[in-house]
Amino acid sequence: MIKITLPDGSIKEFASGSSPMDVAKSISEGLARNVISAAFNGNTIETATPLTTDGSLILYTWNDAAGKKAFWHSTSHVMAQALEELYPGIKLTLGPAIENGFYYDVDFGEQKIVEADFKKIEDRVLEISREKHEFKMRPVSKAEALEIYKNNEYKTELISNLEDGTITFCDHSNFFDLCRGGHIPNTGIIKAMKIMSVAGAYWRGDEKNKQLTRVYGISFPKQKDLTDYLELLEEAKRRDHRKLGKELELFAFSQKVGQGLPLWLPKGAALRDRLEQFLKRAQKKAGYEQVVTPHIGQKDLYVTSGHYAKYGADSFQPIHTPAEGEEFLLKPMNCPHHCEIYNNKPWSYKDLPKRYAEFGTVYRYEQSGELHGLTRVRGFTQDDAHIFCTPDQLDSEFKKVIDLVLYVFGSLGFENFTAQVSVRDLDNPDKYIGSVENWEKAENAIISAARDKGLNYVIESGEAAFYGPKLDFMVKDALGRQWQLGTIQVEYNLPERFDLTYKGADDKLHRPVMIHRAPFGSMERFIAILLEHTAGNFPLWLMPEQAIILSLSEKYENYAKKVLELLEIHEIRALIDNRNETIGKKIRDAEVQKMPFMLIVGEEEEKNGTISVRRHGQEGKGNISVTIEEFAKIVNEEIAKTLKTFEV
Repeated sequence: MIKITLPDGSIKEFASGSSPMDVAKSISEGLARNVISAAFNGNTIETATPLTTDGSLILYTWNDAAGKKAFWHSTSHVMAQALEELYPGIKLTLGPAIENGFYYDVDFGEQKIVEADFKKIEDRVLEISREKHEFKMRPVSKAEALEIYKNNEYKTELISNLEDGTITFCDHSNFFDLCRGGHIPNTGIIKAMKIMSVAGAYWRGDEKNKQLTRVYGISFPKQKDLTDYLELLEEAKRRDHRKLGKELELFAFSQKVGQGLPLWLPKGAALRDRLEQFLKRAQKKAGYEQVVTPHIGQKDLYVTSGHYAKYGADSFQPIHTPAEGEEFLLKPMNCPHHCEIYNNKPWSYKDLPKRYAEFGTVYRYEQSGELHGLTRVRGFTQDDAHIFCTPDQLDSEFKKVIDLVLYVFGSLGFENFTAQVSVRDLDNPDKYIGSVENWEKAENAIISAARDKGLNYVIESGEAAFYGPKLDFMVKDALGRQWQLGTIQVEYNLPERFDLTYKGADDKLHRPVMIHRAPFGSMERFIAILLEHTAGNFPLWLMPEQAIILSLSEKYENYAKKVLELLEIHEIRALIDNRNETIGKKIRDAEVQKMPFMLIVGEEEEKNGTISVRRHGQEGKGNISVTIEEFAKIVNEEIAKTLKTFEV
C-alpha cells in the first residue's frame, strides 16, 4: 500500500500501481469525470500514470491553469497529426501550451499554409478527437529516438541534448511525438478547436536559424466556451488601447522619432498630469519627498548597482563624451540615482525613514518585435519611490505602501485583484544574496503586512528577486485578463553595493533596508491597461474633458460661452462644439469621444438659464434640464464616490 497526501492535507491509502484517476474515483464520480491532469510530488503526470511510492497528489480540471495547460498541449499533438496528414513531408519541431492556447512550429518545406486552409485542419482535428484516442507515454532509448527522427534535424537536435533513460514519446491514434508528458486522458475531451493565426518563427528563437511556420490554435471542452472566447477577443479589439488612443487623441508614434518612443498629445499629456498630481497629493500626505534625477548617468553608476550587468549588453549603448574614456548610459532604472541622493549626507536613525519619490523616465532597448503600443516601449516613466528605513520600521512602512496602492486601485476602478508574495526557493539558497536572518525578517514582514491588511494573497516560492522578496498586485480587468499592476519590493542588495548607512542608537553605523514601490508601474503601461479596462470611459475625475456644450444653432453660441465660463468657475473641464453640423451629428461625435456629459443649449435653456444634460451611453433615456449649479453638484458627487481623500 502507498500513502497519498491530498491538497487538503488528508492522507489516503491505495494499492501500489493505482493511478490519479483511481484516486479521483475514490473521492467522487463527479470529480473523476472532470479530472484531466495531475501532479505528483510537484511533477506533471498523466491521469493513468501508476503511483508506486508515497507522495503528494494534485488533481487538475479544466478550471485549473495546469489543467488548461495539459488540455492545450494535448490538442497541439492532435493538430500536429492533422498537419502531417494534410501536408505530407513536413517536419514537426515543438508544440507547447501557452497562456491562451498553444502553437506548433513546423517546417513546411516548399508547402504553404494559408488562412483558407484553417477550416480543413480544424475539421480534421475534431474528427480525430471524436475517435477518443488515449494519450499514452512510453520510454524510448536515445539510439532508437535518433534513428526514428533521423530525417528530422530539429527533433534530433533536441534528442542529442537529452540523457539516455529520460526520453519519452507520447502516442495517440497512429501518431507519436517526442514529449515529456502532461496530457489529458483522451482526445474525446476536445470538443472545439480553432486555428487563430500563423506566423514566422526562427528555430529555437535564433534569427541565425531557419525560419519555421508557427501555427497558433486554441481549444475548449465545450463549443460555447470557444464562442465566448471569440466574442471576448472581438471586445478586446474594440478596447485595444492603440485604437482608442488614436480615436481619443491621447498619444501617437512616429518612425522619425523612433520605435517604442510615444508622443503624448495635449489630451494625453493632460491625462498623465492628472494621474501624476493625484499620486503626488497622496504621496505628500504619506511623507514622501519629491526628487528629480537626470536621464543619463555615468556607466560606473550602473556597474555599481548591477544594472549594467543585467541590461548593458541588450540595451542602449554607452554615450561617449569628448573626454577620454568617459561614458554615460541612458538611465535604465531610477534606484541607483536615489541611492546617491540618500548618500548625499550622513543620517541618524532619528531621521529615518526617508521616502524619495520621482516620476522618472527610463530607457531600455526592447527588441522591435516585442514592442506593443504603450505596454512595451523603449522609453517610459515610472512612478518610482524608494524608502530607506531601519529594519524595525520595515513592517509599518510596508503596510503604508499597501494602503497607498489600494487607494490608487480604488480611485481608478480596479476592484478585482489578488496579491502574490514572492519568497525564496529554500532548496536553492545560492540564488540569493544577503543573510538568512534578513531574508526571514523581510519575508515575514511582507506576509504579516498582507495578512494584517486582509489581502487575498498567495505565496509563491522561488519567485523572489535575487536581492529580496516582493509583493505584486495581480489585477483583473473588465475582460477578465490578469495584469501585474503595482509592486512593492524589499531590497538589501543596493544598500550594500552603495555602502548606505545610518548611525543607530548604539552610535554605530548600520545598513538601512530599502523598499522599492510603484503603484502605477509605468505611466505608459498603466494608461494602456486603464484604457482597455474602461474602454476609454475613464473615471469622471480623470477625463480629459468632462462635458461638451452643444448649441442648437449659431443664435445660442453666446449663451454657450457663458455656460463654459460658469463651468470653469466650478472647475469643470468643458469645451464648446461650435461646428456647423446638426445636433445629431455633434451628439454622435461626442459619443465616440467618450464625453461623459453633453450639455445641449437652445432657446428654452437660454430663457431659463439652464442646460439640457445628456449622459454618455444613455441614448433613449431622455435628457434632464438643470441649472449650472445643479449640474456642478451632480459632477462633484460622482467624483466624490470614486476619488476618496487619501488618509494616512
